[in-house]
Amino acid sequence: MQLLEIYERLSKYYGPRDWWPADTAFEVMVGAILTQNTAWSNVVKAIDNLKAADCLSAESINSLSQDRLAQLIRPSGYYNVKAKRLQAYCRWYLERGGFDALDAMPTDAMREAILSVYGVGPETAEDIVLYAFNRPVFVIDTYTRRTFSRLGLVEGTETHEELRQYFQDSLPAESALFNEYHALIVIHAKDCCRKKPLCGQCPLAMDCDYFKGREEC
Repeated sequence: MQLLEIYERLSKYYGPRDWWPADTAFEVMVGAILTQNTAWSNVVKAIDNLKAADCLSAESINSLSQDRLAQLIRPSGYYNVKAKRLQAYCRWYLERGGFDALDAMPTDAMREAILSVYGVGPETAEDIVLYAFNRPVFVIDTYTRRTFSRLGLVEGTETHEELRQYFQDSLPAESALFNEYHALIVIHAKDCCRKKPLCGQCPLAMDCDYFKGREEC
């Protein structure tokens, strides 16, 4: 199977995902930082707390005490660590001139700049670049590695950058496609391709190396 065929099958099976849910690009950035190691439902609670306190802006978050911010984002888990990371990002964001200044940067330079911020790893940086700035950078996460290694399209031992380049070299460089594809991978990994997969309901099973191996056992 080619990557576009997989995309079409997942799209037909799950329908449009309409992801990332946020009112502003900055809210996407906050969500990308808060969603590390937690369920999205917990991130929503934390963001709602920030909205209720009228603190969902880089300036407001930067001006809060770390303890106060930690309490507001407490539902997201690891709240002391995330408060420190979120404030580090907001300081950097303001120092770099905010959205318009960052949006003027070339895509690769923007990704590298965001990666330089304390507490921001490759997946978080890619979430921000793709979903907040609408740039064609493919997001690589655990779900992507698991699903495509089971399909037999990757080994699963590749570096993050090797996997990202594989997807970007194999697909049209369209941010809307990357956005929807990643969202489909996430829902598929949660619904079917779990740690203990539910192969019987998988729309990709008949072409999956992992499933074929189980049938031969």
